[in-house]
Amino acid sequence: MTLTPPEPAAEVRVIAAGSSFSEWASLNDTIMGGSSRAGCRLTSEGLVLEGEVVSEGGGFVSCRSPVYRPPLDLSRYRGLRLRVDGGGRTLKLAVACADGVMGLTELIPGGLRWVAPLPTLAEGTTTLEIPFSILKPVVRAQPVTLPVQFQASALTRLQLLHSRFADDGSENSGYRAGSIQLLVRSIEAYR
Repeated sequence: MTLTPPEPAAEVRVIAAGSSFSEWASLNDTIMGGSSRAGCRLTSEGLVLEGEVVSEGGGFVSCRSPVYRPPLDLSRYRGLRLRVDGGGRTLKLAVACADGVMGLTELIPGGLRWVAPLPTLAEGTTTLEIPFSILKPVVRAQPVTLPVQFQASALTRLQLLHSRFADDGSENSGYRAGSIQLLVRSIEAYR
C-alpha cells in the first residue's frame, strides 16, 4: 500500500465516484447488538459517512456498495485506488468475492471478506493504492486460515469501515470512538 499520488498515465477503471455512490448504504455494529449509528449520503464531492461510533458492544460503522450483479471482473488490474478524507483515522477496505466454490464462503456467518487497512492523513485527501495481493481473508474481523484465494475476476461488494479491529483481529491503533465524518471521493481499479 502506498500513500502516493496516482500516476496520470496509468489505466484506471472508475468503480465509484460522484452519483455512482447513490446506491451505497450504511451497515453498522447494530447488526451484532452494538449501538453505533452512522449513515451514508451523497454529496457533490462524493460519499459521506457520518454519525457516532460507540466501542461498547461493537465498535464499527461502514458504508457498502450494493451487490454487483454480475460481479466486477477486475482481473486485468493490480488493485484498488481510493481517495478518502479520513481525518487521521485508520479505515478498513473489505471486498467480497464470488469464491468459485459454489458460493460456500457466503454460507459462513458474516461472510468471508478480503480486507486491508487504510491509514488516512489528519487533514485533506489521502490517496491509497491497495494491491489485491495484500488483501487478507477474514470473517467478522478474525483472520481465516482456510486455503482460500482472492478472486479479482468476481468482486461482489465493496465496503469501507471504521472499526476498532484491525485486519489481523487486533485492536486498530487508528480507531477513535465518537463523532465521525468521512468523505470517500472515489474508488478506482488501477493497472
